[in-house]
Amino acid sequence: MPTTSGNPFNSRKSLETSKGTYTYFDLGALEEQGLGSISRLPFSIRVLLEALLRNVDGFVVTNDDVAGLAAWDSTGKTKGEVPFMPGRVVLQDFTGVPAVVDLAAMRSAMDRMGGDPNAVNPLVRCDLVIDHSVQVDAFASSVALTINAEKEFDRNRERYEFLKWGQQAFDNFSVVPPATGIVHQVNLEFLAGAVLELETEGGEKVAYPDSLVGTDSHTTMINGLGVVGWGVGGIEAEACMLGQPIYMLTPEVVGFKLTGELPEGTTATDLVLTVTQMLRAHGVVGKFVEFYGPGVASMSVPDRATIANMAPEYGATMGFFGIDDKTLDYMRLTNRSEEQIDLVEKYCKANHLWWTPDAEPEFTDVLELDMGTVQPSLAGPKRPQDRITLSSMKPQWRKDLVDTFGKSVPSECVRVDRWANEGGTPAENGNSIPESCSDDGVMIHYNDRDISLHNGDVVIAALTSCTNTSNPDVMIAAGLLAKKANALGLKAKPWVKTSLAPGSKVVTEYYEKAQLTEHLEALGFHTVGYGCTTCIGNSGPLPEPIEKGITQGDLVACSVLSGNRNFEGRISPYIKANYLASPPLVVAYAIAGTVDIDLVNDPIAQTADGDDVYLKDIWPTHDEVIKTRSAAISREQFESEYGAVYTGNETWNEVAVSGGELYDWKDSSTYIQNPPFFDDMTEEPPGVPAIRGARCLASLGDSVTTDHISPAGAISEDSPAGRFLKEKGVPKSQFNSYGSRRGNDRVMTRGTFANVRVKNLLAPGTEGGWTTDFTDGEVKSIYEASLNYKQAGTPLVVLGGIDYGMGSSRDWAAKGTFLLGVRAVIAQSFERIHRSNLIGMGVLPLQFKDGESRETLGLDGTETFDLDLPSSITPACSVPVKATHPSGKVTEFSAVCRIDTPVEADYARNGGILHTVLRRMLSDAKQPA
Repeated sequence: MPTTSGNPFNSRKSLETSKGTYTYFDLGALEEQGLGSISRLPFSIRVLLEALLRNVDGFVVTNDDVAGLAAWDSTGKTKGEVPFMPGRVVLQDFTGVPAVVDLAAMRSAMDRMGGDPNAVNPLVRCDLVIDHSVQVDAFASSVALTINAEKEFDRNRERYEFLKWGQQAFDNFSVVPPATGIVHQVNLEFLAGAVLELETEGGEKVAYPDSLVGTDSHTTMINGLGVVGWGVGGIEAEACMLGQPIYMLTPEVVGFKLTGELPEGTTATDLVLTVTQMLRAHGVVGKFVEFYGPGVASMSVPDRATIANMAPEYGATMGFFGIDDKTLDYMRLTNRSEEQIDLVEKYCKANHLWWTPDAEPEFTDVLELDMGTVQPSLAGPKRPQDRITLSSMKPQWRKDLVDTFGKSVPSECVRVDRWANEGGTPAENGNSIPESCSDDGVMIHYNDRDISLHNGDVVIAALTSCTNTSNPDVMIAAGLLAKKANALGLKAKPWVKTSLAPGSKVVTEYYEKAQLTEHLEALGFHTVGYGCTTCIGNSGPLPEPIEKGITQGDLVACSVLSGNRNFEGRISPYIKANYLASPPLVVAYAIAGTVDIDLVNDPIAQTADGDDVYLKDIWPTHDEVIKTRSAAISREQFESEYGAVYTGNETWNEVAVSGGELYDWKDSSTYIQNPPFFDDMTEEPPGVPAIRGARCLASLGDSVTTDHISPAGAISEDSPAGRFLKEKGVPKSQFNSYGSRRGNDRVMTRGTFANVRVKNLLAPGTEGGWTTDFTDGEVKSIYEASLNYKQAGTPLVVLGGIDYGMGSSRDWAAKGTFLLGVRAVIAQSFERIHRSNLIGMGVLPLQFKDGESRETLGLDGTETFDLDLPSSITPACSVPVKATHPSGKVTEFSAVCRIDTPVEADYARNGGILHTVLRRMLSDAKQPA
């Protein structure tokens, strides 16, 4: 894999480059044979087509597969099954550890069933980047980076030892150590080649497009470099690692035409928030989005990558940009070799993959945006697609405060009053407090001063996430704004937890060269680590007085971060309103200290002399940003930081490695356990048994995210997972996070549906993983209820609304659902990755028919469900459902089985993807040689 066998469709051609002579598979040969016009195909479809052409073997990929995709129908009416074989797999440690755990478990199962454990081995290149483990414990300090790094290794050493075992046990598997950067930024700056190559057994060198899948939904960031790739669940990635194609229906491709240029004062972050809002409204779930038009030609790769990164937020499988001169410029800047750059240019031009501004392929639909109309924006308080222009932020915040959070609008005098609480009297600050003014905040004592906390206070301001830290323009803009603010003596408000977590060490290099580090640190933005931090939920604890003040006052505290996700309960369990913003706006809101402010017209702060300072006074111009970037960033920085990427972390080098081909499972471990997925596995597929007498475990609303289903952040002491850890002797200080414990099914099953903001209609008036247990009628934790159902032999279902499973490529959202005993999820619609993950774990995704829902059918979740599954599951088959209410009322309806392809039906009959792969391996091992 890839096979590159034979000479399919007479397409084998030769290419001379400065790197050598290569064979490639020419897409033009298909046009010559009357199979369709290549120029009309979107560039993303051309990459899929090349993979089919190169891998034709008559079994996995057939001639009909190639011909079918070559005749791609832009209307979307013709949908074949595409067996896509990507060139590589990228993982991060939160999803990568359970992936390696599954491979280790498959080896143990293979050994138990009489097969060869070494047959379970990656067949394609796999790169794992450790980026999700560092947490912001220390901040606003010159030693924050050191303290957080020490805590990271202390908490995660066992996980790192396990990854070291995997690195030596498996072929084609490498690990990028901690403190290097964020996986997607490392992929963009270092791992990706744009064009890959392999050498056949006969010594022939073959060139082909770089492509990948990753165990993180934001794998799509690499689309900005012209590389096809998207996020999949860990179990689907594992199957790909073991040589299985990614099976998908022929995708529709939505064209997004960009024209014009961004106006002064706006950033690529504002652009992507606008694009996200537009595409969510249009509806692109399960589709490709391809950007084109004259606006693209002037965009840098970092700007393109910012837009591609947030494809999961606008719901698309990916957001693709073609390869052009800007791609080559970026590869040159980031220290790719001149020989590789020559290969990329000559290969793409020879094989119809070179993008030009006048290219207008056929698309399923087309949207258009004049970038000149983009305005400075934020998104929130709970979803990335809910964009708010900066000018309307204050009134929208006050509306959300009432409508979303059920609070009253604050009096206009609150912000005047609080200046006094920061030191000095109102008169000294040039203000007076009206006699009628009452302080509706909560007074706390923090850092030797009295502080009044209010609804709308920004308690976290984080420069975080590869979405923005990969883009020098927005990062330099943040640094320049900090420089101007520092020159005026402005500071972040004392209740704001500030942090800077670059996506690679190159950011630190150019900040130092531009002399911006000192100004960021003057405002509290010290580097806290090189990883995802706040964006993934590793924001760390709030200072205790801040946390208590929020809790005691039942305040709606806020975060502002330069990330891509702001789902409920993700950033911090104590913060209800979270806003995505550009890096310079993050710094600005740290200075303002509240979102209850009009940053366009109100002063952001005052100088020591009492002079008002407005945002426009400290906002850098585009020319200032470009001038600073040109002087501060060089190819040598990338050469220096990535030159010893695998060996440069001495602490990582000292992590012990042991074991052979089989992992030595330890019962005492609270991080790594042999999951029960293969315990009762037999060589024969079990089929899809009927579901009778099922009860509803959870009845959930719209936009339920994988963060709701399987949180990544803090583990509460009084949660089932927290109690389990305490029983195992783990102190609260060592709980770490759910994300870091994904190698232990016992923790993760207890943590399923444990997000503090989950609202289950079966337990009205509660938040956070509660349900009514119909075996005894009591309200208890979802995990505890599941144990009673399991003991009674009762299968379970989950009811959901629109966009069920939106968000991360979190396989544990499906694994945990399965281990709780859920056999089917019935929802109005599913997000792409989670639907696939459910099938991969043997859980049926069933979709209400158009116009029907839990509400229209009158289902309240107290019913007993009988699902009349057909004897042989087929794609999109109808599944009759009978719901019997305790009152005796019977509701019958038919749901659509969201098994979309014949291969997925095979997975369902086998009980999941990995079971299917393992049975094939066993069968192959028993075939006569």
